[in-house]
Amino acid sequence: MIDADEASSCEKLGWEPGTIGELDHRRLKVPSVKLRAAHLGVIGDVIYCIDLRWRRPNAGDRLTIAEAHSLEHFLLEGFSRHLPSNFIGIGVMGCLTGFYLNLLGEGRRQLIEDTLEDVLKDVLVAQEVPYAHVEQCGDFRNHDLARAQAVAREVLAQRSQWQNVI
Repeated sequence: MIDADEASSCEKLGWEPGTIGELDHRRLKVPSVKLRAAHLGVIGDVIYCIDLRWRRPNAGDRLTIAEAHSLEHFLLEGFSRHLPSNFIGIGVMGCLTGFYLNLLGEGRRQLIEDTLEDVLKDVLVAQEVPYAHVEQCGDFRNHDLARAQAVAREVLAQRSQWQNVI
């Protein structure tokens, strides 16, 4: 849970205070980018968990396994390339409505959204899904580049709406 001081700090990073933390999933708009959590470490470092929501929760609309898997690979490759000192990891939401992005010491909304935009633009021109080879992926046959590109195109087309969380 983020307290008032942390919320104030997060607001300075560009996050709308009323959208930080756990929210009623029935109210979430998509696609959106929101701060789910900011955890202060014992030596003063901060880990930011960013909710990249691309499908509306509980609406019967979710990413297919192949879409989510392929996009996870693109997000992994892209954020580790663009923010190598900050990128911790990316995970598919179990409900298949989006991803959790974890960053160390980087919580500026504008930078995160700009980086996401760059990564999604890279998806559009890709010839293959990164790390989708037998020696790099535990389910290397379960990818769909064309569908990942369609989702990336859809999310990019609504770039101006990413801050409209609820």
